[in-house]
Amino acid sequence: MQHYGLEDLIIKDNEEDIKAYLAQNPLALKEETSLGVSPLMLACYYKKHRLIKLFLDFSDDISFFEACSADKFDTVAHKVFQNPDIINDFSEDGFTALGLACYFGNEEIARYLVLKGADVNLPANNTYKVLPLHSAAAGNYTNICRMLLENGAAVNVVQQSGITPLHSAAQNGNIELIIMLLEKGAHVDVRMEGGKLPADLARDKGFLEIAEILGV
Repeated sequence: MQHYGLEDLIIKDNEEDIKAYLAQNPLALKEETSLGVSPLMLACYYKKHRLIKLFLDFSDDISFFEACSADKFDTVAHKVFQNPDIINDFSEDGFTALGLACYFGNEEIARYLVLKGADVNLPANNTYKVLPLHSAAAGNYTNICRMLLENGAAVNVVQQSGITPLHSAAQNGNIELIIMLLEKGAHVDVRMEGGKLPADLARDKGFLEIAEILGV
């Protein structure tokens, strides 16, 4: 059974109604939403932190990917201990555990996963083709980007729409990350779909000095 009613409540962000709903439907957190992910994962994607905590309080067990997304380090470590081969599996929506940890800025988990053998250059198994470095750069998580680069992350990888990590760093105006990527050999002349260079994205956001640095 699918619980789209809970999905509507997540979107409305009504904590009391959600508590009442879960009291009547205790198994709802184990069912998929219309987007093919669990209610907890949906709350993570919407960055509804109060609801994430609420769902965790109602859950006696969460999946490996939910734990990587909701920043539950002990659960991640326990599940990797139980099944080390899970480290490079894909979630129901096609993302790696490392990719999810990077996307949500969960640095401790990201470091642990890499230590345990997570492939830093494994793209998502879906149409986005996003790599962990893409996720970390888009989220502006400089420390995670540094850790990935130190562990062999490729810098000129391209995701959906032709976006590279340098495009994201330029759009965010993150000069520290831009320098880091350039030192690792990032190309400034890669055009995303629509023809824009990293310098163009920086200029569009008003980061004129960065646009000058990245000018071809």
